[in-house]
Amino acid sequence: MSKKRELYFFKDYFEKFYDDQSEKVQKKILWTLKIVEEIDRIPEIYLKHLKNTSGLYE
Repeated sequence: MSKKRELYFFKDYFEKFYDDQSEKVQKKILWTLKIVEEIDRIPEIYLKHLKNTSGLYE
C-alpha cells in the first residue's frame, strides 16, 4: 500500500513518549501510525480533527 499522507511530530515529545512504552505498546503505536499513513479515510477512533485549526489532529 502506498502512503496517502506524511506524519510530522512536534519537537521530541512523541519520541520520548514512544521510548517509555513497552515493546507491545510500541508495536500497537507503529501499527496505528501505518494505518493513518496508508488508508484514505481514517476512522475517528484513530485520529480526530481539532476544531478551529488548520490540519491539526489528536
